[in-house]
Amino acid sequence: MAWLVTGGAGYIGSHVVRAFLEDGIDVVVIDDLSSGHEEFVPESVPFIRGTLLDRELLESVFRAHNITGVVHVAGFKYAGVSVKRPLHTYEQNVTATTTLLAAMEVSGVDAVVFSSSAAVYGTPDTDLVTEATPTKPESPYGETKLIGEWLLRDQEIAVGLRHTSLRYFNVVGSGAPDLFDSSPHNLFPMVFDALTAGKTPRINGNDYPTPDGTCVRDYIHVADLALSHLAAAKRLDAHAPIEPVYNLGSGEGVSVSEIMTAIAQETGIEFTPEYGPRRQGDPARIVASGELAARDLDWRMRHSLTEMVSSAWAARQAAS
Repeated sequence: MAWLVTGGAGYIGSHVVRAFLEDGIDVVVIDDLSSGHEEFVPESVPFIRGTLLDRELLESVFRAHNITGVVHVAGFKYAGVSVKRPLHTYEQNVTATTTLLAAMEVSGVDAVVFSSSAAVYGTPDTDLVTEATPTKPESPYGETKLIGEWLLRDQEIAVGLRHTSLRYFNVVGSGAPDLFDSSPHNLFPMVFDALTAGKTPRINGNDYPTPDGTCVRDYIHVADLALSHLAAAKRLDAHAPIEPVYNLGSGEGVSVSEIMTAIAQETGIEFTPEYGPRRQGDPARIVASGELAARDLDWRMRHSLTEMVSSAWAARQAAS
């Protein structure tokens, strides 16, 4: 008996895998390595390289490894890029999820923890987002994540699927020196890339309606995030009551400019960021309450902003 982690060779998925293993739960990983790294998967973990669009492959994995539940992390996650590549985003995030759920149904696998996103809210008209805040996605990426949640809801009605969706906010840091964020679109690696190349980091937009003009986000540590995936899976395994969605947020906002200051301090590299135009699809502010997840999923902020930056920088340096 094992849990399947889709996208388990990626930045977030690999931390989920480590959390499960440390708790003594067997896992299997499937990943197409479009953005993941096979070396992120421990040698003891069965690894299948393949796409979630391949239903026959998925069904064979469920049969071969006696899968009892799925943590679905795989997907195309770049909100800004999704505006230019909507069809690709829908294929990877909606078609792939539909295929996965179909394979789960015929294989008798009835539990899933879904990687959703704060992008489902778009630009909220409230200072603190809760699960009751209206969903108004502003990018194809956000739309696909909301559709993913709907698919789970409809499968619950149709076949009794047990599920929950975790709406992530900005995930940063590292829980192990050999796991790092290699995305070319995420803030931390973009800044680290610029600094190591001797270039000046750039902030996209300084004319937002925020205190310093830069986007305000809810930054959370990837290891904290992984532990809540584990708690959600264990709750599903125990057939305990569980909410359909949870926000994983700190309740506090940090601006991109403040992040830049923290990075300069932790890396020891002094710089003054340059400013460019806004990225299409980026809301000005999104900060969430994690109260519901704290109640059910052991959600809490175990790491400070300083620790988020320092752990990410240490992992990046170790990979260089």
